[in-house]
Parts: sequence; C-alpha cells; structure tokens
Amino acid sequence: MSRTASPTAQDFVPFATAALDFHRALNVPGGPLVTTREELDALHAHLVSLHGLLDAHAARTGRLTPIEGDQLSAARTRVWQAADHVHAAYHAAPRPGSGEVPDREACQAGLPECAPELTICQRHQRTAHLVRRRTTPADLHAPFTGLVRH
Repeated sequence: MSRTASPTAQDFVPFATAALDFHRALNVPGGPLVTTREELDALHAHLVSLHGLLDAHAARTGRLTPIEGDQLSAARTRVWQAADHVHAAYHAAPRPGSGEVPDREACQAGLPECAPELTICQRHQRTAHLVRRRTTPADLHAPFTGLVRH
C-alpha cells in the first residue's frame, strides 16, 4: 500500500490558495473598512471545507503514521477554532440596511438568519456535530493542541 498520492492526481489546493491571495490583493485594500457578512459567510465556508480536508487527511494518515496524524488533527482543531471565530464575527457584524446586530441565540436555537441566501448557521451546526464526535472539549480549549509522541 502506497503512502503517497499518485503523481497523476490533480492537486487543486494550490489553486485555492492562489484564489484567496488574489481575492485579498484585489478586494481588501480598496474595499469597505468593515468586512461584509457575505464575505464572512464565504470565509466560513472555506474554513469548514478546509476542516473537512484536514479531517480526511488526519483519519487516513493517523493509521499509518500516528505522529503525523496527531499534527494533522491538531491543525484540524485550529481550523475549527478559526471557523468558530469567523462565525462569531458574522453575528457581531451589522445587518445590511438596518445596521442591527442580531442575537447569537437565534443561531444556537437553529434559526439561521438571512436564509436561504446565507446558510452560515446551518453549516456551522453541521460541522459542530462532526467536531463534537471527533474532538474532546479539552482539545478545543487547550492552549496548544499538538500532541507529542515518543
């Protein structure tokens, strides 16, 4: 069983990285001073997708090389923490038009705001369910999630 991907496998991660760099270079310097809720929703979707990719790598790699798997699991946890902060920033951002800042309790009650255009709360709740199955509360709140095996 080979531990590496075949050389013909298409790797799209560099394209995703380039797209993010391009977006930042074009939109952030001349854009609005406050991040829009739409961009926070898109960033959250990106982080959740990256979380899924790291989760898949951690599960597969951890069976063959536990130390590498531990490091990938730690990275997965940090990406989830970043997604959680972006989700909180979304709820702290004013609503377009009214400028009203919504209550976070609406999300926790399973009532996503602005649906169906923005589904950040639904996405967040689905991913949180996976996180609770694969990560302990101690891992999520530890100042350092990198395990060291000898």
